[in-house]
Amino acid sequence: MSPTDTVTLVDLRRAFLAHLEGDLAVAEAVYRRALAVPAMAPATHRHLIKLLEGQHRWNEALDECRLALVREPDDAELKINLANLLLGLGRYAEAWPLLEARAALSAGSVRPNLPYPEWDGGTVRSLVIWDEQGFGDAIQHSRFVPALVARGIAVTLVLRPELCALLSDLGATVIPAQGQLRVPAADAWAMIGSLPGRLGVTVESLADSWPYLAPPADRRAKWAGKIGPAARIGVVARGKAIHVNDAQRSLPYEGADFLQSLPGAVSLEPGGPLPLADFADTAAVIEQLDLVIAVDTAVAHLAGAMGKPCWVILPYLGLDWRWFYDGRATSPWYPSIRLYRQAAPRDWAGVLRAIAADLPAVLRWP
Repeated sequence: MSPTDTVTLVDLRRAFLAHLEGDLAVAEAVYRRALAVPAMAPATHRHLIKLLEGQHRWNEALDECRLALVREPDDAELKINLANLLLGLGRYAEAWPLLEARAALSAGSVRPNLPYPEWDGGTVRSLVIWDEQGFGDAIQHSRFVPALVARGIAVTLVLRPELCALLSDLGATVIPAQGQLRVPAADAWAMIGSLPGRLGVTVESLADSWPYLAPPADRRAKWAGKIGPAARIGVVARGKAIHVNDAQRSLPYEGADFLQSLPGAVSLEPGGPLPLADFADTAAVIEQLDLVIAVDTAVAHLAGAMGKPCWVILPYLGLDWRWFYDGRATSPWYPSIRLYRQAAPRDWAGVLRAIAADLPAVLRWP
């Protein structure tokens, strides 16, 4: 097929199959030619953006996303895609407004129906903050609650039950999001994922609010003496299977066996040997450990929010924006975290070898 040939739907389907099979140069060539066909351009742009992201060609993906939005300026998924790219590149001020497009997604965050306005970041005396997205997102953004309380704002948090006890010491009133909700009157409401945008958070300002979580006193008492002296490493090898990128972020069974067989390892996964009722229980266990090693799950956010040393294993494909795209080994969100990144898709062996090499220098083995 020469560069002047017309691209057909059959060609585009074959290019997509080549993309899936890893023949990326062939797929990209067809995608770029298909962009000239108006009927094919919207879908083709999305395929091309994912192909570029999959090769960590972040700035090229950013450019293509902007071009796609010129054609489809109201497309919420493209806005979210662009926001994630900007966030991963550290361009927070540009990204936060775009992230608000998640409200238009059918699978987006459930927004409350309350008789007062959504908060725009202005002066208020009272504020209801609504839980959303994954547990890790809520833990990540809960860091901003004490700053709001320090402004004299009466904050109410409406949270999934698993988070209520953990976030009960941030100075806010906590309401479980279950059953018949009785939400108090307030000046405004906000989604918890909107707080950094409303507060004008930058990469540089993150150090002002860390660490910010600790287990409640009753959970410390509950778990006191129940984690043996040999249990020093909390491990999380797998996340929830329903996560959109779980096939990439969770370790294969051999990798999970490696973590779980480390001397002093204790599983922090739901359904594991410890009867962890919620994240407050998990925090009480983490507090007694020397180190947490986890794939990109809520437990990694929890350990980081507590200031606990935590090694986070990151996939090459589907890399989340909050860990940045520049290959750094640390996180401004959680200075106690060290990042271990795959050098190539599915290269778990290389990551686990790096972890095995670093462990003896960090831990005092029995």
